[in-house]
Amino acid sequence: MSRDACCVGIIASLCLAQHPTTVSPTSNRSRNRQQGKPEFKGNRNSAGQVRIIAGQWRGRKLAVANVAGLRPTGDRVRETLFNWLQADIAGSHCLDLFAGSGALGFEAVSRFAASSTFVEPDSQAFRILQSSVSELGLVGDERVQLVQSTAQRFLLDNRKAFDIVFIDPPFGEFLQWDTVTALITDHLAPSALIYVESPSDQPAPEQWPEGLHLHKEKQFGDVHARLLAKIGQN
Repeated sequence: MSRDACCVGIIASLCLAQHPTTVSPTSNRSRNRQQGKPEFKGNRNSAGQVRIIAGQWRGRKLAVANVAGLRPTGDRVRETLFNWLQADIAGSHCLDLFAGSGALGFEAVSRFAASSTFVEPDSQAFRILQSSVSELGLVGDERVQLVQSTAQRFLLDNRKAFDIVFIDPPFGEFLQWDTVTALITDHLAPSALIYVESPSDQPAPEQWPEGLHLHKEKQFGDVHARLLAKIGQN
């Protein structure tokens, strides 16, 4: 090896040592730990995709927008949730209030819900939802309604009562329980069920809003899943 080549090799080695991220970029999991985001065990989804578990579109994958705070409900959690809902999902009218990828609302329609309304304020995530509607052949289908809006604004304008409501906002925004309270007045059918997903270290209310009780719950690592029911439901 010539003297010049040797010098180049030494300089390159020093640059790599000073800038390791050019060789080993931080993984998504590491970034999540640094940012305090929960990790989700048992989620078999690929990066940027979420899989429909069962029903008409079983195995189909939906794109996930790269939007801060958007973390689709993992496979294990969704499987448990829809096991809880198996006697109620067919023919139901569902509301996916913080739609994100639409994983919950599309899973519901795949399992023969009568309709799902998807509410999502972020323009990039909303475009991905539109793309998913197209890929599933649902353009113009009355079973699916997309609304680009915040949950709060949607509830102010909505006059429809829903059978099943999914509440899974970005964990850092702590919107779960205020949203549950906002649903009580005019937005729930007589036998409504409300799914709430939250960080396991986020305390639940000491008392549930009037007219609701805790029907099912389970913890998955850093995620707590709860199903609330209107009083009178089993």
